[in-house]
Amino acid sequence: MDRFQEMQAFVAVAEAGSFVKATEALGMSKAAVSRYVNQLERRLGVRLVHRTTRRLSLSEEGEVFYTRCKQLLGELDESEAEITSRSGQASGQLRINAPFTFGILHLAGLWGTFKDQHPQVSLDVTLSDRVVDLVEEGYDLAVRIGRLSSSTLISRRLSATRMVLCASPEYLARNGNPRHPSELLNHVVWAYRHFAPGDEWPFEGPEGAVTSRIRPVVRTNSGDTCRVGALQHRAIVLQPSFIVGPDLEAGRLVEVMPEYRSIELGIYAVYASRKHVSPKVRLLIDFLVDELRSRRWSE
Repeated sequence: MDRFQEMQAFVAVAEAGSFVKATEALGMSKAAVSRYVNQLERRLGVRLVHRTTRRLSLSEEGEVFYTRCKQLLGELDESEAEITSRSGQASGQLRINAPFTFGILHLAGLWGTFKDQHPQVSLDVTLSDRVVDLVEEGYDLAVRIGRLSSSTLISRRLSATRMVLCASPEYLARNGNPRHPSELLNHVVWAYRHFAPGDEWPFEGPEGAVTSRIRPVVRTNSGDTCRVGALQHRAIVLQPSFIVGPDLEAGRLVEVMPEYRSIELGIYAVYASRKHVSPKVRLLIDFLVDELRSRRWSE
């Protein structure tokens, strides 16, 4: 008598709604599935499944036992997955969501390396600045940038990025270099909509926290658009270092009012809260931590 196969057969019948459909899910014959469920009912001394010519339904005891069997089988799968992850093996599809610009600039080049290390894992990567619902939309993991609010999700810090106020040397030569955040109201500003919905930019300076009012001539949901506006000498922008870092290093852009620093944002891997993380998710998170923590723009 195999208790595991009895429970497996019972759960398959309960979920499929029939013995015939359960045989397809399990790869067993209908006689074998029926035998396992009958053995289980005899051993427990209760009727778990009501059978009629038209439909199949669970008894009250069957509903209770189904919930418990589902939990036990799930824990067994997770335990096997945990052991598998320790050996570095993983398989199956990973659905990932990441911010658009960050995904292109700093993640696109990593997926091939991860695939080389774990060839049995397939990747489904969606880029979007929208905050997705991991559970409802079926994502295994999301990369998010910001200050995370408390939620039922689990997060792990991958790196950080600083918001940098910057402009081109040509713009500053033509329009002057502001000395205090309050002067930004008199400058041409292109603003990233999701960071400053109230047309205010936060800074920390010699006198403490300062909030600067701005009057954007361009509002956009694209940090790349703001960067281009700055490179064309059209505006002052406040953008994360992972976007403008190379331009600052090359001198195409310069930091404005460096004594007034804006906020730092964490870069996180976020995944649904559960008892055991699947091997593929754990391996991907460890991989991203190793790859991103040494990036120069995180300083």
